[in-house]
Amino acid sequence: MRLVLAATGASGSIYLQRLLHHLGEGDHEIHLVLSPYAKQVIREEIGELTLTAGVIEHGEKSMNAPFASGSALFDGMIIVPSSMGTMGRIAAGTSENLILRAADVFLKERRKLIIVPRETPWNLIHARNIVTLTEAGAIILPASPSFYSHPKSFEELADTVVWRILDQLGIQAPNACRWREDSSASE
Repeated sequence: MRLVLAATGASGSIYLQRLLHHLGEGDHEIHLVLSPYAKQVIREEIGELTLTAGVIEHGEKSMNAPFASGSALFDGMIIVPSSMGTMGRIAAGTSENLILRAADVFLKERRKLIIVPRETPWNLIHARNIVTLTEAGAIILPASPSFYSHPKSFEELADTVVWRILDQLGIQAPNACRWREDSSASE
């Protein structure tokens, strides 16, 4: 798959790191764009982002990336984590940087755009932006980890969200702990 990964200034760098880890185990072309605030949050939360070989990085200010145009075929774009400010700017249709332009391209071309907000609580403006983005075709996948798999580390907990992202892309995560129908947990 040809994928664009982006991160903005919300907390949750571990989700991006785990997604990169799982995608690195497959045969994917991965393009990465980080906002300046994402870089700052990454430094504060995990120190440094570990990139697998072949990840192509793009500057947020550049518009020369192939996915900034609808004529370049890509399978999906994931913004993880996404700030509510980024979601609002996408919903408003601003394209002032590469992340926002690419999201606009994915929406207009009806390509898969997965946005993973981590911020909480939401206000009415956030909720309306989420409705706008959903109506435009985006998949809003809040970073709400699950506990029924009994995660034993932060990485395993983050993976419960990452597996849902991979599911949306049609990618099977290796060794993913899935909900079992014979589980004793109740809904």
